[in-house]
Amino acid sequence: MVTIGVDAHKRTHTLVAVDEVGRKLAELTIAAISREHLKVLEWAAKLPGQRRWAVEDCRGVSRRLERDLLAAGERIARVPTKLMAGTRKSARTYGKSDPIDALAVARAAQREPDLPEARLDGAERELRLLVDHREHLVNERTRLISRLRWHLHELDPALEPRRKGLASAAALRRLDAQLEPLTGTLVRIARELILRCLELTGSIRSLERELTERTRALAPALLAVPGCGAVTAAKLVAETAHVRRFRSAAAYARHNGTAPLPASSASERHRLSRIGNRQLNAALHRIAITQARFHPAAQTMLTRLHDTGKTRAEARRILKRRLSDIVYRALLADCP
Repeated sequence: MVTIGVDAHKRTHTLVAVDEVGRKLAELTIAAISREHLKVLEWAAKLPGQRRWAVEDCRGVSRRLERDLLAAGERIARVPTKLMAGTRKSARTYGKSDPIDALAVARAAQREPDLPEARLDGAERELRLLVDHREHLVNERTRLISRLRWHLHELDPALEPRRKGLASAAALRRLDAQLEPLTGTLVRIARELILRCLELTGSIRSLERELTERTRALAPALLAVPGCGAVTAAKLVAETAHVRRFRSAAAYARHNGTAPLPASSASERHRLSRIGNRQLNAALHRIAITQARFHPAAQTMLTRLHDTGKTRAEARRILKRRLSDIVYRALLADCP
């Protein structure tokens, strides 16, 4: 079995092929365009034996290459960046370059045979685009609201609303009505910012309605999980990118960072995991916070853990680990 590691960039892709024991067989650098991907397949066909592809998990720059390879019937493993970095540090080759990184990707894939495999884009990809677009609009609105608050403070501190008072369209319209009788350059700038915030709020609400419709069709079992709203469900589906690429609930928990890491060789002590997909971890955290406030079963579990000596943070981590399994089973139920 030949493993081909790919170090993907915006302009170029570097590929290195290694044999079963990690010895370098061949190297190739191509332009990151679909026309060059045919050369990659011709180059790989000359290598001896069967082949497996390994791509560093940075889908923003490797998506087109993955799509073309999958369409040609190839198998592709996605190598987490941290795993590849550790492999590079343990190698005898010093420094950092595209061939060194591609070699590290291939060797990391050989060492970890159960890595998630890439799949063709589907509804999950479209959902992720919408989720990311909504987050970008929310971040832009937050930045504009921060500027607006400074202008309002300079105009009159009494005009400044409460902490989250500008997140709704009604509050923005009320503020605009308060500023309408006033004049001056600062007032004009503030009203322009209010208008832009209103436009962004309308776009965000429209995206949320579309996400709700899509998640109802794609993930009804996930929406049935207490504390999981439509936006959170969309985030989980989008970031998971097809749950069947994970072999078990434990592998999914390791991927989303809820599985605790062993921290001692002489005892059963574990520590908090800070690896894995932090977007998935944050979505599970939101569900855990909601359940801790309103869900009786979660409240009972947290109370029992507190009585056994667990801190609030430790109990919440245990709840998140349990939620990871629940979400995994719900995603499997929703997966055709």
